[in-house]
Amino acid sequence: MPAATVAADPSVLAPLPVLGRDVAVPLVTGGEVAYAALDHAASAPALQRVWDDVAAYAPYYGSVHRGAGYLSQLSTDLFENARRTVAEFLDCRIEDQVVFTRSTTDSLNLLAAALPDGCEVFVFETEHHAALLPWRRAGRVTFLDAPSSPARAVEILERALADRDPYGPALVCVTGASNVTGELWPVRELAAAAHAHGARIVLDAAQLAPHRAVSVRDLDVDWVAFSGHKLYAPFGSGVLAGRADWLREAEPYLAGGGASRTVARRADGGVDVQWHETAARHEAGSPNVIGAYAIASACKALAEAGFDALAAREDALVRAVREGLADVPEVRFLSLFGDDAPRVGVLSFVVDGWNSSHFAAALSAEYGIGVRDGLFCAHPLVRRLLDGDAGGAGECGAPEAGAALNAIRVSFGVGTPEEHVSRFVRAVRELVRDGARWKYRTVDGRCVPDTSGRA
Repeated sequence: MPAATVAADPSVLAPLPVLGRDVAVPLVTGGEVAYAALDHAASAPALQRVWDDVAAYAPYYGSVHRGAGYLSQLSTDLFENARRTVAEFLDCRIEDQVVFTRSTTDSLNLLAAALPDGCEVFVFETEHHAALLPWRRAGRVTFLDAPSSPARAVEILERALADRDPYGPALVCVTGASNVTGELWPVRELAAAAHAHGARIVLDAAQLAPHRAVSVRDLDVDWVAFSGHKLYAPFGSGVLAGRADWLREAEPYLAGGGASRTVARRADGGVDVQWHETAARHEAGSPNVIGAYAIASACKALAEAGFDALAAREDALVRAVREGLADVPEVRFLSLFGDDAPRVGVLSFVVDGWNSSHFAAALSAEYGIGVRDGLFCAHPLVRRLLDGDAGGAGECGAPEAGAALNAIRVSFGVGTPEEHVSRFVRAVRELVRDGARWKYRTVDGRCVPDTSGRA
């Protein structure tokens, strides 16, 4: 199956090729079509460059920090160079540490485990569960109401921080870009508010880093976390980068080889351990060198492509979706800050008269378009945006009056061809106007094509 046709205008051509751009998928109505991957906010495809770099390194794979052999030494150098590349990508301070983790979720749980005693955490209810839930272990968590504007977000945080114990440690956790609405948050202003009240701040950059340049220095955040699989490097690795002191003073996130400097038996039968004070303290076990190398490769590719150009192209794709559906009254986009708020390539919406799972299933089965439906691991936010009318997937077909709804999310990035976006717009318009061409049924809470055939 040939690749999808894209417009001749170079401003809309995908600037960085990704794997899967030529994958053909079957349609229930017959034939095949090039798959339109419009679920980047969940997991982005691997950049072709990342795949090529990993494939070139794979024959030289060896144990990291543990061997005298050539391949082990090569792998160790590659792993530590990847750490430096990530630090440059994030514009880290000289004294900052870069810890390789499994994902954003893992990174934020690591930081939660390293909080000093008595630390109070402030987090908006609008966060992804990865940033909303880890702090509950700390015991002192203040959940902040969803703001109606960026300025309101700063006001809410300042008011909450003003009421805290000014002498105890505190941490603010905030997203850089919403995984539901794509809206950009006022990170620099929130960081200034946090620091003015003696608190630190961690940035969840899972949705921001793939779309915009992230500078630890410029934003003045204390830590930043992101995932490789959203940064076009889906090889099971993530990053927590930032200030070393809390990490250095905390017990290792995982206890084991690599985290320990020396281990000795005591006369009483116990064990004495000296832990590393570097990033290795929280990287116990054999490191995911391929995952770290893949992230570094993606960081280099994105930096070389230039985020200004990437963002401009992405803004054009967002406009194409919004303008293409502007005259479809059944489609309602979800937003906290308003339709004109700056955002990355993430848009969520509902369609009047449609169960969201049914709509997403029809996009996939009849048009070869992959989107996401549900509550997007951000249940409080989506429920608020849906005015509390959210719940289980329900049965396929148009929902009854008052029935619970979920949302549909379309998201794209550097490898998205313009044709995929235009196909999506056309498919939404056709489904709203004509309905699905195929019958669907509910299986395990999800809508799937029915074997009985056409609607």
